[in-house]
Amino acid sequence: MSAYSSKLLEQAVDELSKLPGIGRKTALRLALHLLQGSVDDVEKLSDSLVKMRKDIRHCRICNNISDQEVCMICSNPRRKNSVICVVEDIRDVMAIEKTSQFNGLYHVLGGIISPMEGIGPNDLTFDLLVERLSQNEISEVILALPATIEGDTTSFYIYRKIKDFKVLITTIARGVAIGDELEYADEITLGRSIIKRIPYEKAVNG
Repeated sequence: MSAYSSKLLEQAVDELSKLPGIGRKTALRLALHLLQGSVDDVEKLSDSLVKMRKDIRHCRICNNISDQEVCMICSNPRRKNSVICVVEDIRDVMAIEKTSQFNGLYHVLGGIISPMEGIGPNDLTFDLLVERLSQNEISEVILALPATIEGDTTSFYIYRKIKDFKVLITTIARGVAIGDELEYADEITLGRSIIKRIPYEKAVNG
């Protein structure tokens, strides 16, 4: 027998609990909060979520999420367009931007190589990165990927793929602990790891 007196409430809780980090108790609390609010407020929330899902696209240059064909970072004339920072996803872009220590452009892979999760090189935007290096005067590529086995594997794959270009390949310093995701690093630590980046070959050869 259902503990809910309303099937509609139960359905709302079911959907909210599908969100990451949201258990059924939290989902119920959120649903009741929405139920107590005005219909107008709930419709605004619903409309904004639907619009976000339908209208957000990926930047044709860096693969970052964007409202336009080219994202605000790539289209900013104040950014240093000869330096590309390679990251796993949008959360890493946001984390690095919060440090205010990087003024170049980004390249969002859309994930990292992970055979366990069925993610291979063809699932990521490596070819787009090579295309950018071929068509633009890039002086440095910074590998800012997680300090995990998967992250290191992806960094090495990129290094092998772009090492013949006349470009400096660096990696962020290991101020970020082994096994850490960039989005969870504090801003000071992440900022310092970008400033103190080192040549990738030196990092690999110890």
